[in-house]
Parts: sequence; structure tokens; C-alpha cells
Amino acid sequence: MKSLVEGGERSRAKRFLGIFWAGLSAVILMGGCTVGPNYRRPEATAVPQAYSRIPEGWKMAEPQAHLPKGRWWEIFGDSELNRLENQAQAANQNLKAAYARFAQARAVADAARSGLFPRLGASFQALEQHDSENRPVGGKRGQTYDVFTVPFDLSYEVDLWGRVRRSAESASAQAEAFADDAEAVKLSIQAEAAADYFTIRTLDADRALLLSTIDVYQKSLELVRNRRSGGVASDLDVAQAETVLKTARAQVSDNALQRAKFETALAVLLGQNPSLFHLVEAPLDLGPPVAPDPGLPSALLERRPDIAASERRMAAANAQIGTATAAFFPTIKLGLTTGFWSGALGSDRDLSTLFEKSSQFWIVNPALILPVIQGGQLSANLRQAKAAYEEAVARYRQTVLAAFAEVESSLAAVHHLARQYDDLRDALVSARTQLDVAHHRYVAGLVTYLQVATAQNTSLGIERSALRLRGQQLVATVGLIKALGAGWESPSSVPPKQNDGQFQPQDPNDH
Repeated sequence: MKSLVEGGERSRAKRFLGIFWAGLSAVILMGGCTVGPNYRRPEATAVPQAYSRIPEGWKMAEPQAHLPKGRWWEIFGDSELNRLENQAQAANQNLKAAYARFAQARAVADAARSGLFPRLGASFQALEQHDSENRPVGGKRGQTYDVFTVPFDLSYEVDLWGRVRRSAESASAQAEAFADDAEAVKLSIQAEAAADYFTIRTLDADRALLLSTIDVYQKSLELVRNRRSGGVASDLDVAQAETVLKTARAQVSDNALQRAKFETALAVLLGQNPSLFHLVEAPLDLGPPVAPDPGLPSALLERRPDIAASERRMAAANAQIGTATAAFFPTIKLGLTTGFWSGALGSDRDLSTLFEKSSQFWIVNPALILPVIQGGQLSANLRQAKAAYEEAVARYRQTVLAAFAEVESSLAAVHHLARQYDDLRDALVSARTQLDVAHHRYVAGLVTYLQVATAQNTSLGIERSALRLRGQQLVATVGLIKALGAGWESPSSVPPKQNDGQFQPQDPNDH
């Protein structure tokens, strides 16, 4: 009789498992369906052959922020700038925070991707139970017994409608966006460090000019005083010479204040305490700044990391539409629990039978979960996902338009500052000639010192303006490099960086 019962149980188990595996195979074969729209990069903006104006219309862009940017600051040929840029990439705290945010996003993407695989858990459970004396049915009243269980739980959600795949797709796109964000932060830090450095060096050159001019003014004052002692010059001439000298000295103090501000900003970029950081004064060799050739190809804009990040967020928002759509369909979950179960009565706590074949048990529990009445929540979630995608598209297009505007503004600044510098250089030649003539006429006693003082102020003002313009040209060039996504070299001319197939920003210490 016992063998017949066991045979019947085995037969039922085989039939159930047969039905279960047949159904599972059918579901898996059907599981290739993924609801929701497949992502297609929307049209971004028209891309002309070269920058000249922001065009009308939209077209599909191809973000290429993954291409290596290279050490673009080396085009300026300044070893001190190279050292500072390396230090900024290694120690800037905002850049470290950006890389930490990317690491978080990549972990979230890995967690979302884990839903594509079965999950297995194991545990050990020990139970001691005493039944009531008034137990109505079954067993012995007042019985005390122990139960020991070692279950293994296997669960798997059949991704029939692509909910899990869409979630993983969205999380992966978000992680790529954070990688591009990190690249954007790094490029911004590099550009800001270069701009601050050039500003400081311009101030150093301005200070050197002021100090040399003060020496000249001091000698001029001595000359005027000597002429006053000889009765050739008046007290007015002395006062005018003193005014010019003291004004120049006051400008040195203003120069020092401005330099301290930019030095503090640079220290923060380098991840250093401003009170412990000092950049030794060294007037910059303000030669002609590097400039791009006319007719830059507009495709360079596609290397900008902010554009790539915005495009990846569009892809993530598109995948969320699929996730919201899949919520309308049934969820199929498969569960299997198996292991060992053994019990003992009274004080007998012998575990020797726990792992015997006779202690084995299993439970198969497939589940079909169908949303019937959700009070409009699923429809609202889908509308929200679609609206979020439309927002992402608008933000992407706005980012592209803003990038074009930034490039055009930077090109205009580089061009007009160069023309302004040329005009100012010609004016400086005339101002120096005027100063020489005024000085000779004063020595000859033909004019008062007022004409010399006026010519000195004019010449110094123009020369200082020329220095500031040269510094502004360098800063504008840095701004153009940043606007173009790290330079104006063609992406095809930059050697590709080896990669293991996983998205990740360039390491700040990778030189």
C-alpha cells in the first residue's frame, strides 16, 4: 500500500513538472516581445559646413563625447600651465564628486540588469514548537517538537513584455549620461584653471609694467625737482609729477588685490587650501595666442560632453515609456523552493536525518499577476513617462542651440579681440611718440610738465590695455576650446582610446 501511495505521488509530481516545464518553455519562447518604443535619436539641429550663425531646422546629430580629448592646453607651450592642469585633474573635489556620482549610476545600472537573471537564496531555519493541550485535531495534544529546515529558494520573473529589459536599458543610459557629466565637469575645470592662470600671468605682466613705469616716473620727479631747485620749473610741475607717480603706485595695490582673488580661485580648482597656495610671479610671454583656422567644421560640436549627456537622458526617458507600458500586461513569476526538512519530538534534537534523501522536499509556485483595477495609476504613469521624454527632447535641442551660440560667441570674441589688439598696438606707437616729443619739449623749456604728465598717463593706459587685451585673447581662446568640446582638431585625427566595451569617463590621472 505504501509503495502505491509513493508511486502515485511520484506520478503526480512528474505530471506537474512536465506541465510546468512545458509552460515555462512556451513562455520563454514568447518572451522576446518588448513593449514601448525603441529609441531613435531625435533630430537635434541643422549642422552647416562651418560655424557662422545658428541655422534653422533640425537634423540628427551624432554625439561623440566618448572620443579622447587629449591634453589641449599644451598648445600654449607653458610648462607651468601643464603642471597646474595635471594637479587640477588629480585633486579637484568637484571632479571627484562627479566620478563618485558616475560610480553610483553604474551600480544602479548593474542592479537593474541583475533582474534579467534568476535569483537563488539559501537559509537555515530552526523551530521549536509546543502545541496546545486543547488542540482540536491532528497530532498529540501538548506535544513539543523541533523542526529544522534548509530551504533553497529559486525565483525568476519572466520578462515577457520587456519591463526588466527596459528598466536596465534606462539605467544604463543614465549611467552613460553621468559619465558624460563627469567629462563635462573635467573640461570645465581644465578651462577654468587655464583662464585663471592666464589672468594671473596677465596681472603679473601688468605689475611688472607698473613697477618699471614707477621707476621712470621717480626719475622724472627727480628731474622736475632739480629743475625746480634751479628755478626752471614751478611747484605746479612738481605737484603734477608727484600725482602721476602716486597714481601709478596706487594701481600696484589694485593689481595685487585682483591677483589674490584669482590665485584663491585657482587654489580651489587645484584642491588646495588657498592660504597655503602661492603661484610665483612670472610675467607671461604674451605672444600671439593660438587661433583656429577659419571655417571650423560644425561637427566638432558633437564632441561636447553636455550634448552627449543630454542625448543619453533622452534614451533613458524613452526606455521608461516601455517600462510604464509593460505595467499594463501580466507579470509572470516562477518560484521553486527545495531543500531538507526534518523534525524531532521532545528533547530529541538529533539532526542526523536532516540531509537524508527522505528529508527532501520541494514546492513549485508559478504566479501570474494581472493588473485589473488600478484606479488610473498605470495610465497616469505612462502619460508622465511620455511627458518626461518630450521634456528630455526639448532640453537636448536647447543644449545643442546653446552650444552653437557659445561657439559663435567665442569665435566672435577671438576675432574682434585680435582686431582690437592690432588697433591698440598702433595707438601705443603713437602714444609713445607723443610722450617722447612732450618730454623733449619740456626739457627744452617749451611746455609745462602738464603735457608730459598727460602723455605719460595716455601711454601707460594704452600699454596696460594692450596687456589686458592679450590676456583676454588667451582666455577667449580657452573659452573657444571649451565650447568646441576640447579643441578644434578633427575627431578622426585623435587616436582612439582602448576600451573594454564599458562606458566610463576618462580617468583624471590618465595623461
